[in-house]
Amino acid sequence: MIKLESIISLAKRRGFVFQSSEIYGGLNGCWDFGPLGVELLLNIKNSWWKAMTYRDDIEGLDAAILMHPKTWDASGHTKQFSDPMIDNKTSKSRYRADNLIEEFIAKLIKKNKTEEAKTIADKLSKVDDNSDYYDIIMEHAIKDPVSGTMDWTEVRNFNLMFKTYVGPLEDASSIVYLRPESAQGIFVNFKNVMESSRMKIPFGTAQIGKAFRNEINTKNFLFRTREFEQMEMQYFVKPGSEKDWFEYWKVQRWNWYLENGMKEEKMRWKLHDKLAHYANFAVDIEFEFPFGWGEIEGIHSRTDFDLKSHTEYSGKKLEFVDTVNNERYTPYVIETSGGVSRGLMAFLCNAYTEEKMIEEGKEDTRTVLKFKPSLAPVKAAIFPLVNKDGMPEYAKKIYHELQKNFKVQFDTSGAIGRRYRRQDEIGTPFCITVDGQSLDDNTVTIRDRDSMLQERISVDSVTQYLKNKF
Repeated sequence: MIKLESIISLAKRRGFVFQSSEIYGGLNGCWDFGPLGVELLLNIKNSWWKAMTYRDDIEGLDAAILMHPKTWDASGHTKQFSDPMIDNKTSKSRYRADNLIEEFIAKLIKKNKTEEAKTIADKLSKVDDNSDYYDIIMEHAIKDPVSGTMDWTEVRNFNLMFKTYVGPLEDASSIVYLRPESAQGIFVNFKNVMESSRMKIPFGTAQIGKAFRNEINTKNFLFRTREFEQMEMQYFVKPGSEKDWFEYWKVQRWNWYLENGMKEEKMRWKLHDKLAHYANFAVDIEFEFPFGWGEIEGIHSRTDFDLKSHTEYSGKKLEFVDTVNNERYTPYVIETSGGVSRGLMAFLCNAYTEEKMIEEGKEDTRTVLKFKPSLAPVKAAIFPLVNKDGMPEYAKKIYHELQKNFKVQFDTSGAIGRRYRRQDEIGTPFCITVDGQSLDDNTVTIRDRDSMLQERISVDSVTQYLKNKF
């Protein structure tokens, strides 16, 4: 099993992800994406955007991060968007009560205490209020992982929205929030998108954008952070048809991950034991990370809650008028929602491979990121075999030509085997080498990352060769 520490180490060493504000000790739950990280993020977003909007029934949107505060009253976030928080008075450590219990259950399972684990899990699924969390913790003697004590406070709600102010005065009249999700921007623009694009039900609106949550505890690298990007699509359907569309989008979203190289055995469905107040169907796609299974995307049937609530709070009717059948109704909504950075982490873990190999008579380990070529941050690397005899100049010409179409790298440092290893470690699918024969017949060798096999092709056909591969 690959360790999470190996992924984090490679991510920093090769320029995928850095700790935010690292020179000042870092800021917990915030990360910076380096030169390769931004390319991988962009490739994931481009793939999602094409899959979701290059079709007849979905349009795009980029709504503002700051919204009128009534938006969050209507959505229920100001009252209900909170997590159960508990503190240990001895260690001063703070936890989400449900996560504390879930981690205790996981430890019991590892110790083969499955019956006790099932009993606690059943109680957790039936929690109605914060006192139930506290009762479970005390009844089963769940101790603080830091101090080993049970010196717990009561469980209380912690609102996850970041609060700020608009304008020069910091008073109640100027309070706004950093959006905790991007979906509400789609709902309040329902009529704008429908009328400007002349859409008819069913249709969807897709958006990629930043969201912010003041998490009690951030953990597991990019899995739970305070600032993140979402890829969300809200699909508006006629009431009564939502089950069929829910099943349709489950298939579409599952297949998108497979088409982008995700191993199917690393994914699974998770049905929601308890539905959110607005939902009538809900399921998650989970990925098996090094720390265990975790959600990478949710598909939810949100009923007509959102549009009706915004109609009530704004006084503006968010309805669809069907002039053909002479009927008017508030659409139901099917939501697909995934995190970009969490998706990046899943694709990194999915691609990370350590292979045993024999090189020069010695056993060695090759670390390689086996991204699908279309997701790979760098598409090809160009090397001169040696730094003389005109090979660097010839290779540089190929590099500049390929740069017109692809993200490529030029590398002259070290032995050719060492250069291959560097490119394997960042997931580059193809390495192109210029050697002495290249200068005679205008051919180069192309080495495949996964098979490590090489073939010789004409320099003039390199661009088309790569286009065919992508």
